[in-house]
Amino acid sequence: MNRTPTVLLSALEAIVAAAAGIGLAFVPLTLLWAFDFHTAAPFGAFWEASGNVWLLGHGVDVGIRFAADFAASFGVPGAAEPFTITIALLGFALITLLAGRRIGARAAAAGHPLAGLAAAVVVFAAAGSVVTATSGSAIARPVVWQGVLLPALVIAAGVAIGACAEWLREHEWTGRGEREAGRAPDAPRGWISGPLAGLPSTAVTGIRTAFTGGVAAAFGIVGVAAAAVAVVIIADYATIAGLYQALQPGVMGGIALTLAELAVLPNIIVWAVSWLLGPGFSIGVGTTVSPGGTVLGPIPGLPILGGVPRGELAFGFLGLLVPIVLGFLAGYFVFRRAVRDDEPWWMPVAAGLGMGLVGGLLLGVLAAASGGAAGPGRLAAVGPDALAVGAVAALAIGVPAILGCGAAHRAFATDPVPFRERWRRGGAADASGARGASSAADAPRAAGGEPGQAAGRDAQTEPITLR
Repeated sequence: MNRTPTVLLSALEAIVAAAAGIGLAFVPLTLLWAFDFHTAAPFGAFWEASGNVWLLGHGVDVGIRFAADFAASFGVPGAAEPFTITIALLGFALITLLAGRRIGARAAAAGHPLAGLAAAVVVFAAAGSVVTATSGSAIARPVVWQGVLLPALVIAAGVAIGACAEWLREHEWTGRGEREAGRAPDAPRGWISGPLAGLPSTAVTGIRTAFTGGVAAAFGIVGVAAAAVAVVIIADYATIAGLYQALQPGVMGGIALTLAELAVLPNIIVWAVSWLLGPGFSIGVGTTVSPGGTVLGPIPGLPILGGVPRGELAFGFLGLLVPIVLGFLAGYFVFRRAVRDDEPWWMPVAAGLGMGLVGGLLLGVLAAASGGAAGPGRLAAVGPDALAVGAVAALAIGVPAILGCGAAHRAFATDPVPFRERWRRGGAADASGARGASSAADAPRAAGGEPGQAAGRDAQTEPITLR
């Protein structure tokens, strides 16, 4: 595909992604304005609210200043003073990230990843600028430079992930195929392959193994945390439904409230990751939710938070086994696939340490993105401690990964054929044997006889002598 179609398609997809994200906040609030407020309230306030929600979803800080009489009606300490909401509603960021991943994969397949990146970034920078300029009010005002920059950075991260995934899928992340064909790789792959070209093959293998294993372990923990959140929501459905009824939001208000919970659901999953790792998370100053116990005060009025565990869980410590087991499995299977017969003895240790660092960095970044200030007073600290999550994750993944890599290295010494290759060869051999047996059995039928008759006739045939 040429550069111009790549730019146009990338820009179009970015426009659709931005419109979809803004629409998810704007449409429910518009319905709320029409049906619950009967169009009596100023419509501009609902657009400003939806714009601020979309910006919050991309990490933009929004300053809040309530009038004194309005703040007093809340009954929340500190509401009369100006405060800043810094917690990101990661559901909106996830939509943008997935759209960017699609743009990056398409642009990389077309051979113009930088063109696709530039088009997507320009569109989201423009969208962020327009929303920031039109969402400010006397009550809520987003930080201008963040509104322009951060949505563009989120889409840029998605494009980079999509392009790298496409290169890995084609096994061309270093541009080796293009170099062998006498062509220079495109610029981003050149940035990767350039520094790697001068490294020994052992170092390249170690870097690739550490990166792959760390990402696999980190997202394995995220997957287990997501499953745990789903189980908790199902188990505490009665409590959550009771909180809905207590709030009495109405039909349109209930829809808006549910969409707000979906927007914060990725945050809750990351908090569950922190719970599985041990540090836990907080829902306000002086609170903690961890495997060792829960100490809570008044929490925000989101019904989904009714599923937060309370008290001590009898088997809560079993959650600590999740990162340990996944770290060992990631180390064993990833290293088993990449190992060769000439790997030095220290390679399992280096690869395992690298997996721990990569996994800890990823989970620490997610923890930092999932927390922040959610309101005034004690709600100024919500979410996990990013440094604690990153450090514990690095240890919980890295040490078992070293053991897993060592086990894979030892297994290779006794059986140098990787499990996956052995399974594939065994399946191919079984299929070949089955086809051969089937052909041998069908041959007599093709001649009009039954299985075994041909061999019998051959055994009973007497030699014929011509006289």
